Amino acid sequence: MCSELAKLRKRMFQIRMATEEDHASIVDFQIKMALETEGLALDEETVSLGVMHVLRNPQKGKYLVAVSDGKVVASLMLTPEWSDWRNRCVLWFQSVYVLPEARKKGIFKKMYAHVKQHMVLNDEQNAGLRLYVDAGNKKAIEVYKNVGMDGEHYRVFEWMKP
Repeated sequence: MCSELAKLRKRMFQIRMATEEDHASIVDFQIKMALETEGLALDEETVSLGVMHVLRNPQKGKYLVAVSDGKVVASLMLTPEWSDWRNRCVLWFQSVYVLPEARKKGIFKKMYAHVKQHMVLNDEQNAGLRLYVDAGNKKAIEVYKNVGMDGEHYRVFEWMKP
């Protein structure tokens, strides 16, 4: 019985919109995520300014966080992209990060389901969901497939200023 309660507690987390109070956690997550997934060391000041810009300008995007026992354990950013084909927005998942100790507990799955239900199925202004993932990030690709996302349709190309 005690082990069942412990398992249940491990799975209890709340999904909510991020606030400025979550700024430090989100910045920390972005720096860790870039290093873990792409071996990229981000400039903390730049990331800090970028996260705060989104938090203060919701038309640019929105952060969601997962909280467990009062601690932020995961975050993701949603950015809208206008689709002239659909005459509605497509929401892009970006900057997805779950703390290593909180992984494999269904947190991203719950965040995905929350966004899908509340921001797409219940909102006529949004047509669907998309994300991009580093091709070498096999663990993340499996997670996205397991929630029902299809990665076979498009490839993403990019050019970034040096």
